[in-house]
Amino acid sequence: MTLPNPILDRSVVLADDGGSVAVLDRRVFPAETSWVTCRTPQDVAAAIRDMVTQSSGPAYAAAAGMALAAHQAAGLPLADARDRLAAAGAALATARPTNSHPRIVVEGILAATAAAGSTDELVEAAVDAARAADDEYRSRSRALGAAAADLLPDGVRVLTHCWMDGYLIELVRAAHERGRRYRWVATETRPYLQGARLTAHTLAELGQDVTLITDSMAAAALAPDSTLGRVDALVTAADRVAMDGSVANKVGTLGLAAAARHFGVPFYALVQAPDPTTATGADIVVEERDPAEVFATLGRRTASPLLSQAWYPAFDVTPPELVTRIVTDRGPFAPDRLADYSTHDPTPGEA
Repeated sequence: MTLPNPILDRSVVLADDGGSVAVLDRRVFPAETSWVTCRTPQDVAAAIRDMVTQSSGPAYAAAAGMALAAHQAAGLPLADARDRLAAAGAALATARPTNSHPRIVVEGILAATAAAGSTDELVEAAVDAARAADDEYRSRSRALGAAAADLLPDGVRVLTHCWMDGYLIELVRAAHERGRRYRWVATETRPYLQGARLTAHTLAELGQDVTLITDSMAAAALAPDSTLGRVDALVTAADRVAMDGSVANKVGTLGLAAAARHFGVPFYALVQAPDPTTATGADIVVEERDPAEVFATLGRRTASPLLSQAWYPAFDVTPPELVTRIVTDRGPFAPDRLADYSTHDPTPGEA
């Protein structure tokens, strides 16, 4: 049986004429299948910043936004075209500061245009590099998914937090190819409910056994005497991993990792590669969003009208001692061995 292709796997689309970018609005999916049309790279950056897309989505959106910028630079003098592309890159790379994927995509595209001797060459190089960046991200996600599946035997129960996007989809596909099925437990992930809407929906769409829990139930689910049944692994994505093995991910991951360590449950954090520009967890900038978002759920205020103070760090940083393995496109690494990533060439079947 072939697994279906989830709609969330193709959630950023550059128009055929290069004149706009459509981004699936994950803030309202699956209640609504609505697309946000972005006509400038700054619109794409705003879509990233405003949570229209999350997880792998910002990487796809950054690539499409750079292609859009290149198309719009056509006909300009070369110096002006470079400035236009650089300005787009600056907006896209910094739209969500904790997530390093957009920055990596932008840097690669700008590097690919460095040798262009004319505006036509610059536009062609940028568009080609943007397409290649999207393809490479998906290819590396497949390798990462295969490496993660090799750590998870058939039949295990996996707890996940927030929305792993392409990593989750490729993990399920890799498990399917190996004849393995997992039982999933997904946290709801307040205040945007990505787990309840995106993760749980996609797992169900892929034919997986998935149980939804509220965020506050997660530690109880990890306890060995849980009536849910033994959780065998905690698996999340990572928005950034420092070279010391610290993991930045959706806020709440730190608490889950601490509970998992206490109960002897391994924690696998998935990221294509550690960030060589980030030495330690202390170097990770944790994005703080508008505290007013905590007062509401899916646009409806759920807090008392008497309240005026809240706090919303969008991410937290889990220290390396709470992480069992960092799973990359080159295989799994112990947190204290991430320096080996740059020289590790996995053999076929290893990752």
